[in-house]
Amino acid sequence: MREYKPNEIEKKWHEIWEEREPFKASNKSDKPKFYALVEFPYPSANGLHVGHPRPYTALDIVSRKRRLEGYNVLFPMGWDAFGLPTENFAIKNKIHPAIVTEQNVARFKAQLQSIGFSFDWSREINTTDSHYYKWTQWIFLKLFEKGLAYKQEMPINWCPSCKIGLANEEVIQGNCERCGGEVVRRVKNQWMLKITEYADRLIKDLDTVDYIERVKTQQTNWIGKSEGAEVDFQISGKEDKLRVFTTRPDTLFGSTYMVIAAEHPLIEKYKDEIENLEEIKEYQHEISKKSDFERTELSKDKTGVEIKGLRAINPATGNEIPIWISDYVLMSYGTGAIMAVPGHDTRDWEFAKKFNLPIVEVIKGGDIEKEAYTDTEEGIVINSDFINGMEVKEAKKYMIKWLEEKELGTGKVNFKLRDWVFSRQRYWGEPIPLVYCDECGWVPVPENQLPVMLPDVENYEPTDTGESPLANIKDWVETTCPKCGGKAYRETDTMPQWAGSSWYFLRYIDPLNEEEFASQEALEYWLPVDWYNGGMEHTTLHLLYSRFWHKFLYDIGVVPGPEPYAKRTSHGMILGDNNEKMSKSRGNVVNPDDIVRDYGADTLRTYEMFIGDFEKSVPWSENGVKGCRRFLERVWKLQDILADGEGYTKELESSIHKTIKKVSEDFETLKFNTGVAALMSLLNEFNDHGSITKEDLKTFIILLNPVAPHITEELWEILELEGYLHDTTWPVYDEEKTKDKVIALPVQVNGKVRGTIEISIDDSQDVAREKAKADDNISRFLEGKQIVKEIFVAGKIYNIVVK
Repeated sequence: MREYKPNEIEKKWHEIWEEREPFKASNKSDKPKFYALVEFPYPSANGLHVGHPRPYTALDIVSRKRRLEGYNVLFPMGWDAFGLPTENFAIKNKIHPAIVTEQNVARFKAQLQSIGFSFDWSREINTTDSHYYKWTQWIFLKLFEKGLAYKQEMPINWCPSCKIGLANEEVIQGNCERCGGEVVRRVKNQWMLKITEYADRLIKDLDTVDYIERVKTQQTNWIGKSEGAEVDFQISGKEDKLRVFTTRPDTLFGSTYMVIAAEHPLIEKYKDEIENLEEIKEYQHEISKKSDFERTELSKDKTGVEIKGLRAINPATGNEIPIWISDYVLMSYGTGAIMAVPGHDTRDWEFAKKFNLPIVEVIKGGDIEKEAYTDTEEGIVINSDFINGMEVKEAKKYMIKWLEEKELGTGKVNFKLRDWVFSRQRYWGEPIPLVYCDECGWVPVPENQLPVMLPDVENYEPTDTGESPLANIKDWVETTCPKCGGKAYRETDTMPQWAGSSWYFLRYIDPLNEEEFASQEALEYWLPVDWYNGGMEHTTLHLLYSRFWHKFLYDIGVVPGPEPYAKRTSHGMILGDNNEKMSKSRGNVVNPDDIVRDYGADTLRTYEMFIGDFEKSVPWSENGVKGCRRFLERVWKLQDILADGEGYTKELESSIHKTIKKVSEDFETLKFNTGVAALMSLLNEFNDHGSITKEDLKTFIILLNPVAPHITEELWEILELEGYLHDTTWPVYDEEKTKDKVIALPVQVNGKVRGTIEISIDDSQDVAREKAKADDNISRFLEGKQIVKEIFVAGKIYNIVVK
């Protein structure tokens, strides 16, 4: 037997697979279909580290297994290649983003191919390819046509380092998701997508899909649906009203002051009547330096300024109450005004205590002198006039009805979700296919002129003014209006990175189609995606955005269903050996190229799956890698114990059927670590027995093949089995043969377990009685007693009643 040399074996099988192209999916097949999707990778300049292949390996295993089970499998790969990381790298290193992208994609692809993933490379896509972003632009035009894309001047999250506007989802604890720099607020004229139009459906339709619960919870929490009422507070002596949204209209009698956003237009309107305008302007200037996160952080000190000269009227009590401005109220959320109920809200209570404002208890319980009483989902209403004595739920309904009858407010469903900030003042992104004409306003570029190509430029650095670098390219910007033929100017903002990744799963289905983004026939065959695996960090970005785009495309009749993914799972990260997230700055990155070189791709794949629970984060271990390499060497040496014989070895047959069942189920339920462990256990049994048949080994290597495809294909060839392993069929287990023939049967005497006996599942009650009497632990409870009744359930229990 020749020595096991993984790199030689893997190189051979890469060449064979490349030549045969065995993993191409067909858009027409009589087989059941299986569309497996892994999250769209961003090809960074750093390349892969060993944490990245884990989700790919998982769905590669499932896809290989499904192919062997007779499915027509679509398992594609492509590149989410527009965006900040590439552009920032290009600026720093003076290399054009297009060249950086080409180099990064080549590196990533070579790494993925070296690991032996069974991607259908004939469907490879790249968001920077004009043949791809032509359809990204087409989708944007459809959104614009339906009024879901609009331009608005508004305060946005601005990253001074990246010189770019960010959506709320791209700000993590007040910092830019990409560079980690502090985010500030800046007013910009931005393109927006009206994702809020779909907020309710994005929550409701989660009931129709198979997503793990924590993904559903994150989606639901981010969208933030709340039911309550909008209530009008009249400005005393004025025609204007302040409208607030509250989930607790039952606490209206406890509202003792109001707070509005520092940017509220009311301040500018009544500036001549505000007695402390300079104080307010100074406060406005201070909070303009803060991000939304900093402004709403619960743990910070409460700050604010009363607007002297303006007061509001509580519509329930008729009392005048003060109006304050404070940083924790945002103009971009809700109505930009809140009613404060300090008796039952911790932030309002702390604010009231600091500024000596009245606190009124309106839900019975607690001690509002010490703290706000917030356990108020249930309880009795007090100090509230006509709703006194009501239960909270009853009082809510009554107050909404009362407000509507008095024309003081209305029932309302509100959402935390904000519209998507869609434009970026950068170069490396899809051009927005609109032109501005003084006569016609914003006009779409005709569809037959798509794609609007990104111009090739020498200077792509962002500007300090906040304008896109494209604004400086006069020849590209100046154009004619498609509507009137007059002078017009192209939009110079580009789309965000999330644009191309919001629909890529559709283009995989038909990537070469020049007439439409995918044919209806192909879409109807492949959709929805059967199994999509992605990181938890993208459940409020890519997952939310792609569901929104898909629902829109469904509404205009170009995709066959309202949800893109039937099943969504997630994976834990592989950490460094110091239990921290892998990063260059921490010095704990492990390059998969090194593992493949030193131990082989199959070792890497096996360890990625054996390392621990797929859904949890686990630390990397070099010793674990070595252990998996030793396992594969022992698999290779099974050739040494091959013996003559047909079928399964009798003594091993039950274990083989149990392993088929275990591995089949575990690979479908993300329990890859226990599936691999079952194969390791069966290997031990093979060696303990001392000999195996070709059929024993054949089944074993088929079960191992999705995890370690190279060594198993080589063994298949050595065994001179027919064709290629990846063209064979998945083994089937016999349920009866997975059941143990000998079991430990519990024996009860007068209802109490007194011991167990080893018994065959086919043994009779008489055999059980004799074995029980022969057992010292049981027989002592039978001595001198008369057996009056016996209850024997084969394979379950034996109960003896004595007196």
